[in-house]
Amino acid sequence: MSGQRYTPEFKDEAVKLITEHGYSVTDVVERLGVSQHSIYKWLKAVQPLRNNLDEHELLEPKKEILRLKSQLKQTEDNGTS
Repeated sequence: MSGQRYTPEFKDEAVKLITEHGYSVTDVVERLGVSQHSIYKWLKAVQPLRNNLDEHELLEPKKEILRLKSQLKQTEDNGTS
């Protein structure tokens, strides 16, 4: 373990190379001279943030689905009365 410290900006850019630009972890390790362990640790650190963002983006569509299901049930109930 080298004890090397990296800035948050460096870590963010390394993660972006993988998540946004499509580089493999191996490519980033070779290009930046960072250990594979560090890269995976940085990826894992941002993953919960991405999951929360995904859940937030899905909130409105989920609400719309529930509203439409309710409307469909009311329509079906009115049609059988």
